Amino acid sequence: MMLVQDIRSFIRDSSRPIAEKVHLHLLPDYSDIMVISALFFFTLHHTVSPVVSRVLFPVSYGKANRKTRNNWDAHVVSLVHAALIVALSLRCLDIPTLSSDRAFGFHKGSTFVSAIACGYFIWDATEAIVHYTEFGFVLHGIACFSVFILGSRPFAHYHAVRFLFWEVSTIFLNIHWFLDKTGKTGSVIQLINGVVLLGTFASVRLIWGGIISYDFLKTLRGVSSQLPFFYVVVYGSGNVMLNLLNWFWFTKMIASLRKRFSNGNANGNGIHHKGNGDSSLEHKEF
Repeated sequence: MMLVQDIRSFIRDSSRPIAEKVHLHLLPDYSDIMVISALFFFTLHHTVSPVVSRVLFPVSYGKANRKTRNNWDAHVVSLVHAALIVALSLRCLDIPTLSSDRAFGFHKGSTFVSAIACGYFIWDATEAIVHYTEFGFVLHGIACFSVFILGSRPFAHYHAVRFLFWEVSTIFLNIHWFLDKTGKTGSVIQLINGVVLLGTFASVRLIWGGIISYDFLKTLRGVSSQLPFFYVVVYGSGNVMLNLLNWFWFTKMIASLRKRFSNGNANGNGIHHKGNGDSSLEHKEF
């Protein structure tokens, strides 16, 4: 136990000079949480998920090719993170210090959540680069990591915990993917999950996300003179880019679901079944 505490203290002390130099004043006290978070998600991907999935799904996982198994493990990480971060963010919605100062207010709860998110997006960006499928995912991982680590100035904690509610839709996206890989493509349960997926995506990312994004941009504009110029550029452009990605992915989801559940196909119930369960929704996260 003492060794763990010593390692955590070492991480905090090592990060302090750099953090102070770049004015990330909250980072040293939570840098160990960020490192632990990243290690947790990497371990979940490369150790825990392969072992557990092979036992629980000996056919769907055990007999899959290497690429599919890696995608499976990535979806496990995404699902765990989404459920965890939504639960943690929920506890931060009514913190008075955040509501009273939407630009620079912070709290130990919101800082902890941001550190967990930073660790996840380290994994996310690394995975998107190592197993490259689409530039949008690389951009997403890097942009999200940048936004959350720069928030340790402190900045935008009020909006950060609200933006993390976008991950509600990720839960259903991952369920959708797992239904594909376990032979339930085109099933009634996948249809129900698909409807819920589109509903939550539209609600939390497009509608709620649009409202929060507009409020954030107003806040950013009001305090822009108190921030370094690159903060305005990173947060302003990042906000717009992530919202555009949401709309782009939403159109792709609709197109994919329409293919999957088109009328007059082989199942006899008007639900289209795609042979081996392969999905065009291969993304680990939207």
